[in-house]
Amino acid sequence: MDAERISIAETCLRAAHDGSLSFPEIVGKLIAAGFEGYTVDYRRNSQTYYLADGDSVTMDMQPPAGSVAAAFDATEVERLVRWAQTNTADYSYVAFCEKAKAAGCAGYLVSFLGRRVVYFGRTAETHVEHFPK
Repeated sequence: MDAERISIAETCLRAAHDGSLSFPEIVGKLIAAGFEGYTVDYRRNSQTYYLADGDSVTMDMQPPAGSVAAAFDATEVERLVRWAQTNTADYSYVAFCEKAKAAGCAGYLVSFLGRRVVYFGRTAETHVEHFPK
């Protein structure tokens, strides 16, 4: 992967954690750079960004506190997504990640092509969120 795309992915990763860009802004930057999606893995504390040609880059992320709970609580994950979408003053991506892990979310896959995010637990249970129109 070329240095410019790696830099864009790094910028988006940092921006998610420091709150300097919203999820829609991050998605826009990644799509404009040619990415087709990415995966967040809370067990490895990493994010992998994918291009259509099969190339990818994996980056370490700041490990959220706590471990991934054994049981996946799809209702709680959905509530957390709604909290993130409201972008209230008490929201932060770091807090979202910590609460998602406590709800049994082991990670999620963002598909720009499919316009959805698939949240998954340790037992492969899922919750799907479609991008707003």
